[in-house]
Amino acid sequence: MQLDFRNINTLWSSIIVETLSRLGLNTAVVCPGSRSTPLTLAFATHPNIETIPILDERSAAFFALGIAKRSHIPVALICTSGTAGANFYPAVVEAKESQVPLLIFTADRPPELRNCHAGQTIDQVKLYGNYCNWYTELSLPSLEIKLLSYLRQTMITAWDHSLIPYQGVVHLNCPFREPLAPIFTPEIETLFSKINFDNFFDNIYAGDKKGLGKYDLFDYLNQWLSKPKGIIIAGVINSNNPYLYCKQIFGLSTLLNYPVLAEALSPFRNYAQGFPNLINTYDILLRNNKVADNLVPDVVIQIGEFPTSKQLRGWLEDSQVQHFIIDQRSDNLNPLHSNTHYIRADIHDLDIKFDEKYLPKKKDLFYLNQWKKVNKIINQNIKANFEKTEELLEAKLPFILSKTLPYKTFIFIANSMPVRYAEFFWMPNKRQFIPYFNRGANGIEGTLSTALGVAYKAKSSVLVTGDLALLHDTNGWLIRQHFQGHLTIILVNNNGGGIFEMLPISQEESFFESYFATPQNIDFSKICATYNVEHILIKNWTQLEQLLNPLPSTGIRVLELQTDRKRDAFWLQNNLAKLSILKKE
Repeated sequence: MQLDFRNINTLWSSIIVETLSRLGLNTAVVCPGSRSTPLTLAFATHPNIETIPILDERSAAFFALGIAKRSHIPVALICTSGTAGANFYPAVVEAKESQVPLLIFTADRPPELRNCHAGQTIDQVKLYGNYCNWYTELSLPSLEIKLLSYLRQTMITAWDHSLIPYQGVVHLNCPFREPLAPIFTPEIETLFSKINFDNFFDNIYAGDKKGLGKYDLFDYLNQWLSKPKGIIIAGVINSNNPYLYCKQIFGLSTLLNYPVLAEALSPFRNYAQGFPNLINTYDILLRNNKVADNLVPDVVIQIGEFPTSKQLRGWLEDSQVQHFIIDQRSDNLNPLHSNTHYIRADIHDLDIKFDEKYLPKKKDLFYLNQWKKVNKIINQNIKANFEKTEELLEAKLPFILSKTLPYKTFIFIANSMPVRYAEFFWMPNKRQFIPYFNRGANGIEGTLSTALGVAYKAKSSVLVTGDLALLHDTNGWLIRQHFQGHLTIILVNNNGGGIFEMLPISQEESFFESYFATPQNIDFSKICATYNVEHILIKNWTQLEQLLNPLPSTGIRVLELQTDRKRDAFWLQNNLAKLSILKKE
């Protein structure tokens, strides 16, 4: 038991930390500040919690997000009063939208110092609005046993709310009066005779995360089996068990004889061994109007969030087919707003095994085979195209990575163009890569810090990012002195926002570069030198492949690919449709 009896604030804070430690908390990220001193010391001195100090609150929040994203265990995030907590906001939004468990402690002034222009004071009550699973403001620290017991139970409740019924953010606003430093105060001496702290933490109990388990799919299976033209969409998901996730979808697809359209950010494309029903080229395939018309399904089963692909979205919008979504959240996960039936269950928990004698026979494989045949041809087209492409085109990068990176590499894919190129050209493989991403809110802020959090004390990891996303978070490199593990940053430097080249606004040449593409003309080798980060300029694909396998075990490095933004956009616009052309056409 780790309690600090020097004063009311130290005891209060140490009860918070001891309770969380017993619940399973093992990581805290702390930003510097005065009002949070009692919390900082309690976390920093606890023997079972690793506490990491980070200067910049926005970077700290995304770093914590990355750790929690990988571990699926809540991470504590602590800051002082005032605008410090406001800098957590972008990461809070992402955590809510992508279901990542964070416990946020914002220190605050006591009530008598609010609304009177006391320094470093803002209204922190419900600071993050509806982006929290739960919010509470703690009582002012007290030595009363009822309030100490209340504090313990509130921490248990906070822990539960960060995980149940789904993972997300809990915000605890924590007012403190002076003294903030661990100064001994005499009134605490009377506490020893009143409370038996030996039993205070006995039988701490966190609520069970009850999944739906053996969810009855029987009636649904009979519906689906009666419709031979069906597809399964393996959408965006941060799975805590990618092997089981893939196994479950394998089973459902095999039972129904439905193709699986696998988003690049699901684990599915990286577990392709022995499974012939995987369709990875759907975005390109659907650009062939004749093929797309022939493959319109009667039923869609969506797992997780809808994929990035606008092509897939438009195709299904036009079709208005029967839509089922399997996901445990109560959120609306269908941006098409079609007639949707939700199966509120976790795909990991579903019982896919059924006695087939009770199910109607399904032998019609024509529809499935159509998908597989076209997918195979387009994969051949992609391979033939890229194998003869020597220039540093951004489009070729995911093709190279999917066949080069070491087994089970963690790879973080940034938003904007990197995730879209992955959707097009991340090839099926057997390497069991684990993809990570910030697709909750799809922003570019915090990209570097989140990737560093994912890589922290983990397998050697890779980040694929554009120049603007990296520049948006260069303070993430301040984490370097505390970072353990390895992160290779593959920087696609096209000097601007490549995604805007794909939009009609790119034709407005008079203000497009200044207001949309926003080129920064930065020498990244100099930025890397400032932060003491290794920088290597990539000259060809062979050099890149040699640097990616094997990966280093420690440190941070940048591998920079300098590409031409307009040439990349022109290539993409001119080749996606061509890649969908079948040999007989």
